[in-house]
Formats: sequence, C-alpha cells, structure tokens
Amino acid sequence: MNQKWKKLGVIFCPHENHEWMYSHAANPSIEHINGDLFRVYFSCRDKLNRSSVGFFEFDHNEPNKTLRISDKPLLSPGERGAFDDSGVSIGCMLTHNNKRYLYYLGWHLGVTIPFNNTIGLAIDHKMNLNFERFSQAPIVDRNALDPLCLSYPWVIEENGRWRMWYGSHIRWGKQHADMEHIFKHAESSDGINWIRDGKVILPINFPKECALSRPMVFKEDGLYKMWFSFRDKVYRIGYAESKDGIAWERMDSKAGIDVSANGWDSDSVEYPCVFTHRGKKYLLYNGNGYGKTGIGMAVLESA
Repeated sequence: MNQKWKKLGVIFCPHENHEWMYSHAANPSIEHINGDLFRVYFSCRDKLNRSSVGFFEFDHNEPNKTLRISDKPLLSPGERGAFDDSGVSIGCMLTHNNKRYLYYLGWHLGVTIPFNNTIGLAIDHKMNLNFERFSQAPIVDRNALDPLCLSYPWVIEENGRWRMWYGSHIRWGKQHADMEHIFKHAESSDGINWIRDGKVILPINFPKECALSRPMVFKEDGLYKMWFSFRDKVYRIGYAESKDGIAWERMDSKAGIDVSANGWDSDSVEYPCVFTHRGKKYLLYNGNGYGKTGIGMAVLESA
C-alpha cells in the first residue's frame, strides 16, 4: 500500500525575527525534548541571503503555536575564505553520548560555478545549545572520489557504526540547473573521520532530473527508508527503500505527498524529515521557495 500523508499546514515561518533570521526556514531536523515538546533545527537567511542555523520549539498538541525561537544563531557563516564563509545549512542533528552533533553544508560561492560546497561538523559538548565547530575545515571535503561539490549529509549511528548519506556532483553544466547531483554513502567509527568508496547509491533520472537533495534515512523493522528531494525545475519529494542502506530501490509513487492546488506549497515540496510520536508517523517539509514559505507538517494516514 502506498503511503498517504494528510497535510496539517504551516507550523513555522520567520518574519524578520532577527537580522540573521530575516527569512526562510529550510531543512528541518527534529529533536524530541520531552512529553509533547519538540525542537526543530532549521536553516534561515539574512538580507544578503547568507544562511545560519536556528531553532524553534512547539507542543505537538498545538504545532502551529511556536513556544520558543532561538534569539541567536546556533551556527553562523564562517570566517572570510573558509569553506563555509557564504553560509551554513543544516543537514541533520543527532545526539550521542550526551553531545549534539550538527552536520551541515558549508556554502562557498564560486566564480566559474555558482557554489562549491562541502560538509562540516559542529558539536554541542554540554547539551546547552552552544555549538562549536569541530574544525575550520570541512570533515568531508572534495577528493578524487568526490571532486566537484558535496551537499546535505544525513547521519545515523548504529552500535558504533556511523553512516552518512550525502549528495555529490558528477558534473556541472553551462547553466545553473544544468548538473548531475546524486547520492553516495560513507562510514565512520567516530562520526568525524569518514571512509568513502565513491559508489553512486541513488542516481537521478537524467536528463529529466538534474539533482537529488537532502536524503533523510529512517530505519524501521530492519528496513532502511529514505525520503529525499528530486528536482528538474522545481523540487518534489521522493522515496526509496533498502535492506542494507546501500542498494536502494527508488519508488517515488509511495512518497505519498505532492504539491497543493494553491498556497504555500503549490509550486514545490522538498527537504522532508520524518519522525514518530505516540504511535503515529509525521512529516516535516518545506514548500515554495526552498523554505521561504516556512515549514509544514503532515501525518501519515496509511502505509
């Protein structure tokens, strides 16, 4: 049976809250605090389009009522010349041994190409929302296996085995959207030093599609399930399943969500984040404008 998500509407959208949070709430990553209280980490932008990472909190019983918004960025653009000097966008956040690991995409604008992105890490060592960069350099950088550009990482830890799914460019084209951007996989014993084999685990339907973006992996009953974004001119949400997290079967018809006839998500849907609460499965996602219209929520009606 195909999944079917019932849309519950927008639950958060910045409205010039701070200079660094002028617009956008993209790439939601959720953390359960306690009871019905949740915190959502997201990427926002200033007037110059530079992205930072912030958060908001909500009660699951009234998700459209924001209880708290970060008054300062958890992570800001890096120093001039650094790999993340043009912006930082969250891939995911997870907790391990009483520390929060925030894996993010560092933006560095290019000259011959629009951007040259790599993957960074910031750690909240005391669980007090004070994140520190692990390094001024990326933890997953360009190399012979990924020579062009990297994108949004999703990381899980399984009994000491850390796994990352991330995006990688195969080629750039003459136009901004003329590219091939696919998913790959990496492993680590500590969440910091990563081993890659360079194999493509999920390709695009070229030339109809130009990119896959922001994989979100959810393990359930021994099966790996991936929600992600795929793009031609605008994004849609796709879905895939795997027994080992490496060999994936793409089945977008089972994604269970598409654009609305009108409103905040009538042009595109992207950047999904799935979570469970009190026996039900929920989906956070973005709509039009890569997060410009905010973050919405949906509940799974059938699967």
